[in-house]
Amino acid sequence: MRRLPAQVLVGGVLVGLVVVAGLLGPLLVPHDPYTQIDGANLLGPSAAHPLGTDELNRDILARLLTGIRVDLLTSFVAVPLGALLGCAVGALATVNAALDVAVQRVFDVLLAFPQLILAIGLAAVIGPGATSVVLVVVLVEIPVFGRLLRAAVLRVREAQFVTASEVAGGGRGWVLRTHVLPNCRGPVLVQLALSMSVAVFIEGAMSVLGIGVTPPNPSLGSLLATSLRYLDLNPLFAVGPLVVIAALVLGFGLLARGAGNPALEAV
Repeated sequence: MRRLPAQVLVGGVLVGLVVVAGLLGPLLVPHDPYTQIDGANLLGPSAAHPLGTDELNRDILARLLTGIRVDLLTSFVAVPLGALLGCAVGALATVNAALDVAVQRVFDVLLAFPQLILAIGLAAVIGPGATSVVLVVVLVEIPVFGRLLRAAVLRVREAQFVTASEVAGGGRGWVLRTHVLPNCRGPVLVQLALSMSVAVFIEGAMSVLGIGVTPPNPSLGSLLATSLRYLDLNPLFAVGPLVVIAALVLGFGLLARGAGNPALEAV
């Protein structure tokens, strides 16, 4: 058994630290993220408030740790859901030529919309909030994973061992499940990690535009958007969410590079 690549270890540690901080947030700070503290308007960093307080007298660190959960929701729930739906559609499309053409045209329509335009349109229909962020991420990832898996299936299907299985009498569906799909996992794992980092950016962009997570609920994007007005009073207001976003994006990026490392096949 070979050791895991260094990228996987470092990326896993970065993402793991953010996950632990988000899950254990209420135990790490004594303040409630929604409670206004008397006489604590826009305070700077201190022992009682390591990142200071915001314009509504709330502890920034408490809100930061709570806001992490929104980004974890979009990364670990919305992205895998979009990947699952996209892979299922992409795999089924390879079975029938007419279905394949129809699916590719639907993917073209979804990919034609810029992510933010899709987010604005969806928020206009169902309203802003975490639900809109999750749905946007799912819709964005379905065509990405669908086309990725389709291309991988078409490539693996030309391999000699697949041809041998078909000659031996294996049905198309059985060959797809047994031989083709297991050999397509590498590109899917890489894209899964990359898409998780993209989900963090989507949440941040939607919250900055006011169509993501709505007050008083915090998120990394909404905290960063609010902090821009008070950088002269408390720079750590922005540094906190920026550090967490950087850790998530860098961690997922390293996991993506590690997932494409051939050494993982032997682990």
